[in-house]
Amino acid sequence: MDLGYSNGTKQLMARLSAFMDEHIYPNEARFEDEVAQGDRWQPLALMEELKGNARAQGLWNLFLPHDEHGTGLSNYEYAPLAEIMGRVEWASEAFNCSAPDTGNMEVLLRYGTEEQKRAWLEPLLAGEIRSAFAMTEPDVASSDATNIASSIRRDGAHYILDGHKWWATGAIDRRCKLLIFMGKTDPDAPRHTQQSMILVPIDAHGVNVVRHLPVFGFDHAPHGHAEIVFEQVRVPVTNLLLGEGRGFEIAQGRLGPGRVHHCMRLIGLAERALQMMCRRTRVRVTFGKPISEQTVTLERIAEARILIDQARLLVLHAARTMDSEGNKVAAKQIAMIKVAVPNMATRVIDWAIQAYGGGGVADPFLAGAYAWARALRLADGPDEVHRNQIGKMELASHSNP
Repeated sequence: MDLGYSNGTKQLMARLSAFMDEHIYPNEARFEDEVAQGDRWQPLALMEELKGNARAQGLWNLFLPHDEHGTGLSNYEYAPLAEIMGRVEWASEAFNCSAPDTGNMEVLLRYGTEEQKRAWLEPLLAGEIRSAFAMTEPDVASSDATNIASSIRRDGAHYILDGHKWWATGAIDRRCKLLIFMGKTDPDAPRHTQQSMILVPIDAHGVNVVRHLPVFGFDHAPHGHAEIVFEQVRVPVTNLLLGEGRGFEIAQGRLGPGRVHHCMRLIGLAERALQMMCRRTRVRVTFGKPISEQTVTLERIAEARILIDQARLLVLHAARTMDSEGNKVAAKQIAMIKVAVPNMATRVIDWAIQAYGGGGVADPFLAGAYAWARALRLADGPDEVHRNQIGKMELASHSNP
């Protein structure tokens, strides 16, 4: 099927695939070896080498739809590149295209002041620092963001922040220098204008990184996920993003592209799992014949192919709608991919694990891919929230008799 990619996108896909073949796949073992040596949260020599190579080849900041800083690709054009990078969980960092930095850079680009951009956006675009997004809280159901209890209180020329956050992806990384913190500036305002976002240096007094949070036992070093307590953290008023009460507005602008990125990377993981399953079932023999010839295996391979292709088309439809009509109009499509793709990926990866037998649960790629796909049924909003949203929008579209 011709998906209508431009020649420029096709050329980038070819160049990116060649880079993956030459530099990423051959270094998967080295990546794990470097992480295992010494302090797991220190930057890796391998990653810095890969970043230098990618930047030299013009494969840098590919996600940014702005020619000045990136390649000027739309969401639809970037989607197949995210899928290619997604075949290795950590690969996107080599191209400065990994979450949450991608979303944070877009926030700064769209909503940051010139001073904020100079201080934080420029080093992020250069891949010199990392960042994290501090919104989710352990003491409330953060899937309803109006529950956010952290406070942002004005005190003269400063704001004082108090709150307990967790799942701040990237905050454990030694290179993390910036946190985007979401809290309430006015608890008495209408529900969706109570919250604001503010930039917080991670070394500010009162920012206490409590611990790293594992995902099914995986620590995702050197990046990781953190639990953080903010106690009387004082930051200048100039660190506020966009204005008081604009937190939800910023969040909605940030999440749409991020969900496309996450979903396409998951499709890349699922594609690789299917490839591994096909190769494994050809050489594993049970009851006198390769398990690839067993009907149940053939059914799973066929079903995996169907599910992956369906998911890809759904994401591309969401991306194209975002590009042509905006995130608000594409809200239903964005919610649909967030439900469909992680569920598809966990199912396909689970079948691959089953094909490997006992080796599947010990295989670092398959076990890690399954854990990450399952976690993404919660990240950026759980399935239940998105299904409720989809159902309400679908009902509204059939309101006339």
